Amino acid sequence: MTVSSASTSAENYRGIWLTILLSLLLGFASISTDLYLPAMPSMGAQLGASQGQLELTVSGYLMGFALGQLFWGPVSDRFGRKVPLMLGIAIFVVGAAGCALSTDATQLIAARIVQALGASAAVVLGRAMVRDLFHRDEAARMLSTLMLIMGIAPMIGPSVGAQILALSSWQSIFWVLVGVGGVTLIGLARTAESLPRSMRGEGNLAQAFLAYGPHFKNAKLMAHAMILGCFGAGVFAYVAGSSFVFIEYFSLSPQAYGLIFASGIGGIMLSNAVNLRLVGRFGSNRMLFIGTSIAAVAGLLILLVASAGWGGWIGFSIALFAYIGMNGLIGANAIAGGLSSVEQGTGSASALLGFAQYGGGMVGSALIGLLANGTPMPMALIISASTTCAVVISLTISRRRASQ
Repeated sequence: MTVSSASTSAENYRGIWLTILLSLLLGFASISTDLYLPAMPSMGAQLGASQGQLELTVSGYLMGFALGQLFWGPVSDRFGRKVPLMLGIAIFVVGAAGCALSTDATQLIAARIVQALGASAAVVLGRAMVRDLFHRDEAARMLSTLMLIMGIAPMIGPSVGAQILALSSWQSIFWVLVGVGGVTLIGLARTAESLPRSMRGEGNLAQAFLAYGPHFKNAKLMAHAMILGCFGAGVFAYVAGSSFVFIEYFSLSPQAYGLIFASGIGGIMLSNAVNLRLVGRFGSNRMLFIGTSIAAVAGLLILLVASAGWGGWIGFSIALFAYIGMNGLIGANAIAGGLSSVEQGTGSASALLGFAQYGGGMVGSALIGLLANGTPMPMALIISASTTCAVVISLTISRRRASQ
C-alpha cells in the first residue's frame, strides 16, 4: 500500500469513526427514553406503580436533561470537551444501571434524573465538538448527516425496545443502555480533545454562568423560547402517555405501538424536508406560524377524537401524526429565530432554548402523570392547550415583524 492510499484510508476511517461517535452522543437524548416506552406498562405491573408514577420517570428525566444543558456548556467552555464528556457518560451509565436495579417507582425516577444529567452532556458537547472540528460548510454537512441518523434512531427505538422486552425483561433495556454508555466511553478515550487550551474561556464558572443574564432581557429570544416550551409540553405529554393510551386503552401490542411511534418520527423527517425547501422562499417566521397553526388544528382534532371516540385508535393515530410531524417546522424555525436575535453569547442562548424546550417537556409529562385517569383525555387536553399557546405567541411575533 502506498503512503497516499494509507493516508486516504486513515482519513476515511477517521471520518466514519467520528460520525459514529457524534451520532452516539447526539442520540443519547432519544434512545434514553424511546427504547423503554413499550415496557412502561409491564414495568408498572412489576414495580407496583401506577400509570402516573411511571410517567413521572419521563418528566424526571426531562428535568435532569433541561438543567444539565445549562451546566455542561459553561463547564466545557472552561475546561474542554473530553473530560466533561467522559464524566457525563459515566454519570449516564450509573443512572442506567440504577434504573435496571430499581425495585420501586421512587428509585426509578431518581435514577432517571441521574441518567439525564449525564445524557445532557453528550448532546450539548457533541454539538460543540462539531463546531470545534469543522469549518462552517463542513459543519453544516456533518450536522445534516447527524440529523438524518438522529431521525432514524427514534423511529426504531420503541420497536427495538419491544423486541428486547419480548426476549427478556424490562431491566434488560437499561442494561443495553449501560452497554451503549460503556462503548461510548471507550470511543471517547480514543478521541483527542476538540477544544484547544487557547480557545477556552478564562475566569471561574460563576463568571461563565453570568452570560445567561442578558438573554432574559431579549424579548425576541424569550418569545421563541416560550414557543419551544409550549410545543415541548405537548410533545413530551405524548411521549409519556402514548404507550399507556395505545397499549392499555386501545389494547394494541407493544410492537404495534412501536410502529405508530415510528410513523410520527417519519412525519417529523418529512416536515423537515418540506421546511428545507420552503424556508428560503417564505422565511422562518412564516414557516413557524404555519407549523404552529397546523399543530393547533391537529391538537383540537386530537381533543375531539379523544372525547367523542371517533375512529378509535386509527383516528387518534392520524391526528397525532399531523401534530407530531409539525416538530420539523416548529423546532428548526423557533431555534433559528431565537438565535438570530443574539449577537454575542450564541452558545448560552442555544442552551437556554434547549432548556425551554425540555423544561416545557418536563411540565407536560409531569402534568400527564398527575392527571392520568386511564383515558386519552389528559394527553389530548395538554396537547391542545399547549399548541394553542404556541400559535398565539407565533402570531404575535409575525404581527410585530410585519409592523416593523
